[in-house]
Amino acid sequence: MRTTILGGRKVAYQGEACEVIMPGLDGEFSVLDFHQSFLYRLRRGTIKVKEKVKQKEEKLFRIEDGLAKFSGNTLLILCEMK
Repeated sequence: MRTTILGGRKVAYQGEACEVIMPGLDGEFSVLDFHQSFLYRLRRGTIKVKEKVKQKEEKLFRIEDGLAKFSGNTLLILCEMK
């Protein structure tokens, strides 16, 4: 899935991910390719991105809060970075 993380005015991450784990209001949740469309509020925590190319490595992003939108196999995360 095409993944973009925007923290303020800068692009913190942009690339192809096979899985993204996010801190939702109700707890952590995972998004995989072709997930059902959603708009969800995020809480303070860590976003973990597993890239398609380097599946064994995780990229970590600490956030204060934010929003995540998934549609058309594209994940957009707007957040306040820590």
